[in-house]
Amino acid sequence: MGSNLQEVTPSARRGTLAASLAVLAVSTKLGLTSFGGPIAHLGYFHEEYVRRRKWMDERSYADLVALCQLLPGPASSQVGIGIGVARAGWLGGIAAWLGFTLPSVLALVAFAYCVQGYDIGNSGWIHGLQLVAVAIVAHAVLGMGRQLAPDRSRATLAVLAAAVTLVWPTAYTQAMIIVAAGFAGWRLYRLEAPSEGATDLRIPIGRPFAVVCLVLFFVLLAGLPLLRGLSDARWLAMLDGFYRSGALVFGGGHVVLPLLERVVVPAGWVSQADFSAGYGAAQAVPGPLFTFAAYLGTMAGGLGGAAIAVAGIFLPAFLLVVGALPFWNALRGSPRVRGALTGINAAVVGILLAALYDPLWTTAVARPADAAAAFLLFLLLFFWKLPPVAVVLAGAACGMLLGLLPG
Repeated sequence: MGSNLQEVTPSARRGTLAASLAVLAVSTKLGLTSFGGPIAHLGYFHEEYVRRRKWMDERSYADLVALCQLLPGPASSQVGIGIGVARAGWLGGIAAWLGFTLPSVLALVAFAYCVQGYDIGNSGWIHGLQLVAVAIVAHAVLGMGRQLAPDRSRATLAVLAAAVTLVWPTAYTQAMIIVAAGFAGWRLYRLEAPSEGATDLRIPIGRPFAVVCLVLFFVLLAGLPLLRGLSDARWLAMLDGFYRSGALVFGGGHVVLPLLERVVVPAGWVSQADFSAGYGAAQAVPGPLFTFAAYLGTMAGGLGGAAIAVAGIFLPAFLLVVGALPFWNALRGSPRVRGALTGINAAVVGILLAALYDPLWTTAVARPADAAAAFLLFLLLFFWKLPPVAVVLAGAACGMLLGLLPG
């Protein structure tokens, strides 16, 4: 018989306040110390939740990670939510998300208030942060390409996705690419389902409630644009834009970049310079990269805008992980589903490649000296393997030095 997602006491399953506070304490520690992006986050989670506290066994954790990596949204946040729900019910899921997310949200809100009212587009250190964003996304493209598009057919899907994204840069292009890539993968790749060592995930959520979450996910995805068309309220437009960004992004935090850029820059809520600078700053804080939305929301509408942006971009992740967990055992056994996801993952590489060029490269690199600095930062990140926070500091220094050069 497969192992449970975790062994919990009846009081923990009822989501007691004590268990939720324990989840909050551990997740807050992780939110304050988890640098390095989603892959690193999963390593921190494994060390804290599996090895140290034994809240989950190895095979159950691996299954949960596999599910969350296949869902749209921030995989590391969804893994944390799943562990919290299993440990202490609904309250535990909220506590796990809050602890992991709030530290970086507060840091990026503070950064937004610090730069508001200043012409940061001409600041040398801000230009350096833009170059850091180029290096970090280039690093992500290379790593994801090796893993998700390693052969001719998947590389072709990736390049086609990049080309379509660049030629047709609309708000719904990424969603259409994901659907087309999923269909192509469904036809081209029929991968054998995992059998040996497979584990059944058992969680304290019934399928009827999971269906409600999935229905709500799609109702909001389709309904918010309709409501936005009936009202000119900025808060509704922000909620729609950030919810759609969180709902349609595959591949983690970096891939959300083009979606968010098309939400806030054309509308005039955030300038292109402010957008790129905030993305660079987001690399210097721990926790999920999706908290970049807190910076954008603050720039667009103060604290209220930050609350709307954070709630909008993370709500799809919460609804999807809770809605999908009870059905995971059946889904992962389907070769067609696994093939579709293979095609989607290849397209994600192309979408991120397009974002590397536009808006990052076109915004940050205006002369050969800028390109040289971006190459140097990539060298520090990829070959020297310096932590992102060190690369951010180096990028800010490079930007100030570039500001001293003529032309």
